[in-house]
Amino acid sequence: MNFLRRRLSDSSFVANLPNGYMTDLQRPDSSTSSPASPAMERRHPQPLAASFSSPGSSLFSSFSSAMKPTSAAPSGLMEPPGPSVPIVQRPRILLVIDDAHTDWAKYFHGKKVNGEIEIRVEQAEFSELNLAAYVTGGCMVDMQVLRNGTKVVRSFKPDFILVRQHAYSMALGEDYRSLVIGLQYGGLPAVNSLYSVYNFCSKPWVFSQLIKIFHSLGPEKFPLVEQTFFPNHKPMVSALLTLIILMIWNEHRYPCFQFLWMEESAEGPLPDHLGSKEEL
Repeated sequence: MNFLRRRLSDSSFVANLPNGYMTDLQRPDSSTSSPASPAMERRHPQPLAASFSSPGSSLFSSFSSAMKPTSAAPSGLMEPPGPSVPIVQRPRILLVIDDAHTDWAKYFHGKKVNGEIEIRVEQAEFSELNLAAYVTGGCMVDMQVLRNGTKVVRSFKPDFILVRQHAYSMALGEDYRSLVIGLQYGGLPAVNSLYSVYNFCSKPWVFSQLIKIFHSLGPEKFPLVEQTFFPNHKPMVSALLTLIILMIWNEHRYPCFQFLWMEESAEGPLPDHLGSKEEL
């Protein structure tokens, strides 16, 4: 301390100091303490600590500033939402192909898809339908039905189909396979699938699929009744087998069945003794 006083009292030492150095030391509001005043350092420690910055404190400051928007996000989510406008979706149209004995509308009354979309049921038979199918426009169905003596005509685009009627029959004018093809052409989903509905129009075709399963699993796991398929009646003319079932009452009044296979040729039936008989 005495050494510093002697040095500062030396005029030659003070003359070599930079201009204004002594003036800055004498200012009472200086933000930096004199190196020769440890008392001033103890009195004003806060400015020194505030002026010091390390890389760790700078990184934490950046991280905190980056987290401010994230921490503020939940407060925005807790705000009550504004009034939302309900979206009214059109009802889905279910086309049920069945006769009028079953009213399918009552089974779907009040039902909704995913609890939101209503179901509108349109029911008709194959004979009451007509359609036009497009590649990009879907399928437009025309329906003409009688309801309580009143003719109802509608045109609509179904969203789903429920098939409960045979699409093919041996009766005259009851071949509706073209309608099944049109529905498939329009890409409409259905139960049963339109592929299976079309396949079941031909029983021999279905049986041919069963034969594949028969050969795959074996007769023990998948037995089939023996059948013979002829493409037309001509191969059946040369030899025909006729099954005759006779029911005869015996003396104990119990019925007995007799199975008689009668082979017929083109010239007529063979004699009785040439036919084979099986008794049960």
